[in-house]
Amino acid sequence: MTPITSLSQLDMNGTYSYADYLLWQFDERVELLKGKIRAMSPAPSTKHQAVASNLCREFLIFFKKNTCKVFFAPFDVRLYNRTISEKKNKEVFTVVQPDICIVCNREILDEKGCNGAPDLIVEILSSGNAKTDLKDKYKLYAQAGVREYWIVYPLEESIAQFVLNLKNEYQLLRLHANEGIITPHLFPELAMNLADVFEG
Repeated sequence: MTPITSLSQLDMNGTYSYADYLLWQFDERVELLKGKIRAMSPAPSTKHQAVASNLCREFLIFFKKNTCKVFFAPFDVRLYNRTISEKKNKEVFTVVQPDICIVCNREILDEKGCNGAPDLIVEILSSGNAKTDLKDKYKLYAQAGVREYWIVYPLEESIAQFVLNLKNEYQLLRLHANEGIITPHLFPELAMNLADVFEG
């Protein structure tokens, strides 16, 4: 088999599995959304990175003495419909790299990343990923059973906080803006000041 060392060697309209993904040897970062390749955006903006760093800091301090773990991109998360049991690599067609994710069930962590749905995922919008995060990943995360999903708007300095309901659909819990406080639905002891989150 010819080694895949460049993204240009792949059929961007083809369908690929996680087993294929593991064989790729190029530097470009990509995700798989239901088997379709999605090239990651160029390096994020300074604002994007500042917000990601601020959120990571808050999460890392809170979870320092907790069983839950904090991970940030690049970090592979393999997703599939949660009504189906764990899949083999060749049967997994969605691999994403969320900006931040919180995983409390350590049994789904392995040397390659996370094999299943994190408890909370945070995606920070940029010009190149808005459609994917607002539409495609929104649906995939709900289907996979991600219990809480934050979409961060760095320029508007606001965060849309969604929680999964009993119908496996996201419900908008609250849109946080200005200099208020945001508290994860899953971790009510953690209160973050938005002014600190969007500082820098």
